[in-house]
Amino acid sequence: MPNLSSTVHHIPPSTGLSPEVRCAHDYERLAERCLAAPTHAYIAGGSGHDTTVAANRAAFAAWDICPRVLADVRHGHTRLALPGAADLAHPVMLAPVAYQTLAHPQGEMASAQAAEATHSGMLVSTLASHQLEDIARLAGPVRWFQLYLQPTREATLALLRRAEAAGYTAIVLTLDASIQVPSLRALETGFRLPAHAVAVNVDPQAMPVSEPLREGHSRIFQGVMQQAPRWDDLDWLLAQTRLPVWVKGVLHPNDARALQARGVAGVVVSNHGGRGLDGAPASLRMLSAVRETVGPAWPLLFDGGIRSGADVFKALALGADAVLVGRLQMYALSVAGALGVAHMLQLLRDELEICMAQAGCATLADIQGDCVLPLTTVFQARITSDADHH
Repeated sequence: MPNLSSTVHHIPPSTGLSPEVRCAHDYERLAERCLAAPTHAYIAGGSGHDTTVAANRAAFAAWDICPRVLADVRHGHTRLALPGAADLAHPVMLAPVAYQTLAHPQGEMASAQAAEATHSGMLVSTLASHQLEDIARLAGPVRWFQLYLQPTREATLALLRRAEAAGYTAIVLTLDASIQVPSLRALETGFRLPAHAVAVNVDPQAMPVSEPLREGHSRIFQGVMQQAPRWDDLDWLLAQTRLPVWVKGVLHPNDARALQARGVAGVVVSNHGGRGLDGAPASLRMLSAVRETVGPAWPLLFDGGIRSGADVFKALALGADAVLVGRLQMYALSVAGALGVAHMLQLLRDELEICMAQAGCATLADIQGDCVLPLTTVFQARITSDADHH
């Protein structure tokens, strides 16, 4: 992460719902009016040339939803259960987005209110701009804490104990963020993290003791990666808590298999929203392979590019049990605060139910792989060509 010290002027968001919002995706377009250009570039961007950010979105266009007729869906619902979430009303959860005061002065507090109002699960970031205890008091019963391992195990354990005491029902360990290269788009706009966006739950004094690099050593291998999580760190964490521990940032099926064998409750198939390795495959592209490897019953969440209920449906059909919404959460937050996030969640749920009804799926269990069809190679090539020209 670059030095993010100078301030960016915050443009106050609207306090009501815009009549221009006709679908969940509309919040992405409207957010450009409510965010300062450098802040918008940072939220929308990923790493490097944003190749993986674009791939996440494009992956959904490679699949069609096949409608069915004469299905009786009058008993339909979207309920499900996950480790740490015994009774979810629907499969759309708020992703653990850092520094939410970038989008709205109330930040995570507003998102928590929206989650509670819409019976949605919320994942709270280690890098939240409000105290994790305060967020927990506003969020609904399904509140998970996303954990970054701290420079020392003592600091990590202190953060874990706070989350447990605050009533979080699961821990989500993120493992794919050891190296983050900023988006060139964000750098070009001169983005710097403003003073009001502070990771208040992290102890700035808990810094690792780093040995100076020797001659011939790499800034990456012997530098940055010295503090990267390893398997023994995961084993240690699993031994410290009785809460379900999920792992976020898994793309390779072999990693998922190894985590499953280690006793992890489930994984989030994710490329960190394109903020990790630029050029990594789209999360959706890897989802089916991970599902096939871990079997039908082990819990999988999906993160990466959700903008509509149709996207949610496709992710579920390809193997996910539920999905996380990150950038769209920030866009809705910037446009209308807690009301915007709640409205966005309700729209996604409505759009998902429309897809389910027309595809003959009364419950989430009915959404299977044969509900979606891959586009033909010729048609995919045409879409790619059209995108290149626009």
